[in-house]
Amino acid sequence: MSNDSGAILREPPVAGTELDTLLGTLERLRGYVAWKCGGLDQAGLRATLGPSTVTLGGLLKHLAAVEDDMFSVKLHGRAPQPPWDTVDWDADPDWEWRTAADDSPEQLMRLWQDSVDRSRVLVAEAVADGGLARPASFTWPDGRTPNLRRLLADMIEEYARHVGHADLIRESVDGLVGEDPR
Repeated sequence: MSNDSGAILREPPVAGTELDTLLGTLERLRGYVAWKCGGLDQAGLRATLGPSTVTLGGLLKHLAAVEDDMFSVKLHGRAPQPPWDTVDWDADPDWEWRTAADDSPEQLMRLWQDSVDRSRVLVAEAVADGGLARPASFTWPDGRTPNLRRLLADMIEEYARHVGHADLIRESVDGLVGEDPR
C-alpha cells in the first residue's frame, strides 16, 4: 500500500518505500498508544507504577502536545494550537503531565486524536512540498535545520519510548498485555 493512495498505513509495509516505512512505523506506534490507553476510566488513566509519576492520561496529553509541536510549530512554523498556546512552558514545563488528571478520558483521547489527525494532514502537506527532504521551519541552536525525515524519526522515537511506559502501566491497571489487540 503506497501512501500516495491517501490511506493511513496501520503498520510499515514489508517492502515499502522509505516514506511508507516511516509513516507505517509511526502509525503502528500510535495504534499501540490508542489501544493501551483506550477503554479506561479516569482512575485507570491516573494510575502510576512504582516511583514514577507517569500516567496514561498524562501520556496522551504529552503526546498530543508533541504531535502539535513537531508538525505544526517545528515543521510548518505555525503558532501553537489551543490549549498549548496559553501554557507558560518555562514556568510549568510539565504542564501536560500535571493537568491531565483534571481531564476526562474522553477529553484526553479527543485531544490526542485531534492532534494526530492534524499531524497527518501537516505531514501530507510537507510531503507534497518537498518530500522527506523538506526542511523544517526552525533551526537548532547550532544552526542546523532538520528535514521531515528527521522529524518523523524523532516522533517515532518519542512514541517508542512511551509505548513501553504504556505497556507497563496498562498491565498494572487491568492485566492487559501484548503487542496487538486481540
